[in-house]
Amino acid sequence: MSGWSTFTKKINVKADINQLYKAWATQSGIEKWFLRSAVYTKPDDNVRARDEYIQKGDKYLWHWHGFPDSVREEQEVISANGRDEIAFTFTGDCLVTVKLTRYNDQTIVSLTQSNIPEDNNPDTNLHIGCGEGWTFYLANLKSIIEGGIDLRNKSLDIQGVINS
Repeated sequence: MSGWSTFTKKINVKADINQLYKAWATQSGIEKWFLRSAVYTKPDDNVRARDEYIQKGDKYLWHWHGFPDSVREEQEVISANGRDEIAFTFTGDCLVTVKLTRYNDQTIVSLTQSNIPEDNNPDTNLHIGCGEGWTFYLANLKSIIEGGIDLRNKSLDIQGVINS
């Protein structure tokens, strides 16, 4: 495994683990800081309620602010323990694992993206692109949870900015 096949991004957030787990594991939570829309479908093809926790085997459909509906991610939840860890497949057959760990009065959010394919083209390199994206979105998670300011670009007219 090369140094380009995985990365980990961490951020401290002044919130308890339950609040942060809900921010990752529910449609209503993840739309507040990461996505324009998220739909989670259970293995029986029923759609999860907005505040219902995701489960292993759920499929998801995600859309981002600042991008048309043609930009989408359709993948699967690999694990969700209901407390402090979630894993899901992501673009290019990558695996993203999110772990929440309490530290004093804060929670450390640790995100690891692994199984990143080799790619020497900077325009399509997932290590670079996803690393930049996750850095921004983790900072936005902290901003939303701690102060309520949403840093995302929500305009389709503005392109090529780091916050979409």
